[in-house]
Amino acid sequence: MKNLAQSNYSSALQTVRNLKEKYGNTWDAINPENAARMVAQNRFKTGLDIAKYNAAIMRADMAAYDADSSNYTQSLGCWHGFVAQQNMIAVKKHHKTTSKRYLYLSGWMVAALRSEFGPLPDQSMHEKTAVPSLIEEIYDFLRQADAIELNDLFRRLEQGEDVQDLIDNFETHIVPIIADIDAGFGNEEATYLLAKKMIQAGACAIQIENQVSDAKQCGHQDGKVTVPHEDFIAKLNAVRYAFLELGVEDGVIVARTDSEGAGLTQKLPVSQEPGDLASQYLAFVEAEEIGINDAREDDVLLKRDGKLVRPVRLPNGLYKFKDGSNIDRVVLDCVTSLQNGADLLWIETPTPDVKQIAHMVNRIREVVPNAKLVYNNSPSFNWTLNFRNQAYHEMLAEGENMTAYDRNNLMDAEYDNSELSFRADRKIKSFQNDGARDAGIFHHLITLPTYHTTALHMSDLTEGYFGEDGMLAYVKEVQRQEIRKGVSCVKHQRMAGSDLGDDHKTFFAGEKALKAGGTKNTSNQFEVKTTSKTKIKEKLSVVA
Repeated sequence: MKNLAQSNYSSALQTVRNLKEKYGNTWDAINPENAARMVAQNRFKTGLDIAKYNAAIMRADMAAYDADSSNYTQSLGCWHGFVAQQNMIAVKKHHKTTSKRYLYLSGWMVAALRSEFGPLPDQSMHEKTAVPSLIEEIYDFLRQADAIELNDLFRRLEQGEDVQDLIDNFETHIVPIIADIDAGFGNEEATYLLAKKMIQAGACAIQIENQVSDAKQCGHQDGKVTVPHEDFIAKLNAVRYAFLELGVEDGVIVARTDSEGAGLTQKLPVSQEPGDLASQYLAFVEAEEIGINDAREDDVLLKRDGKLVRPVRLPNGLYKFKDGSNIDRVVLDCVTSLQNGADLLWIETPTPDVKQIAHMVNRIREVVPNAKLVYNNSPSFNWTLNFRNQAYHEMLAEGENMTAYDRNNLMDAEYDNSELSFRADRKIKSFQNDGARDAGIFHHLITLPTYHTTALHMSDLTEGYFGEDGMLAYVKEVQRQEIRKGVSCVKHQRMAGSDLGDDHKTFFAGEKALKAGGTKNTSNQFEVKTTSKTKIKEKLSVVA
């Protein structure tokens, strides 16, 4: 079946031919095939085209997951368009399809790596415009990946190769982005305005959390302050209105609750009648019973179960929730969000434990049966230690002799080849499958993978390059690996669009075009020469 890109080619070809007839000799230099090729190489004209296309994909994926939990989706967080581009190129190369693979845009990484203020903590201090700018940048790079790959295919077609089917059924690198809007960067109007910019840039899914905007903290840090449900629902509405205004009817809202780790609230909502949302929220606030004569000047008092109580208020004016109320608050947050327009949930947890996640999700599903999670497979977790702890407890419960293990030092490398380590690693390997099946996790993501891989790889390269290995450190561990593994950017000129630009210049200027490609282009050193393994073996045997 021909895809949209090929139908665009045919349509554009006829359109340009008609235009040439209309404008006559003044369009003699315009080649309809070249113009149609450029149209096919740029399938998506606007960010809204991308948002609508990807929203439909996400909705279809959600339905597929509801039918079979093995149809879960995945993504990696990206902080630059090039990182996202190489991610999707690698996905297509290794897995042959981008189906059910998304991208994640982390507010943490925007703050740490993209702010004009310099590196910042994840506290909503970075510029609002940094988020939509990154979305736009990512899709520019993904569009370029489409154009480069299709350009190569058209070149091969011109040289007589039978690649028409690859062109006709080309799969785009454009995939959904789940984009982090943090706590909305202000009131609900501010949330709406920013959501519009994000959607116009291409976002089909927006993740928003129930923290106070001006006191926002990373979900894996202390000091989180949540807002009453009415405040959060207003922001959910703001995002939905933004989607609808821009014509993205299938736009996806991911409602994140930080209540599991948050023990504070800034506001006491006004209850209109017993048992309403405000009343349920107020019931979680820690308070002490007092008599009216014990009340201090300017005290805030509540009536609870016929008694007068004083909410516990900290010196900074924040109110404290009851100890142990966090899971109940998470469940109420999630149910309320789904009942008020959210499509997916995000629960920040202290550890990656499928049983703990499932306990919360099952309670939510008692009210909303098709509740689904986006889950952060966070680098903030010490995965090795957490799963060795889980394996330790399981082995102990099974009657294993655990005296060989130091319970307080399970991270030690001496255990890397132990049964404890093997069991823990098997659990880590199956975590996403297990979570999708048992804990309602529709989408697994790693928020900050490329932050850590960049640091790790730079550490390794620096150690060798500035040490005894010198240039060999780069050649052996980087370039040689790129060549052997067929990494696309080993020919970095091509990846930056040099070949694509040469073809465009030929379209525009014909034989007069000054092109970068040619015999003196050093990228020719990376042309793959196919030599069969049989011939290599024959040559080696002759030498021997």
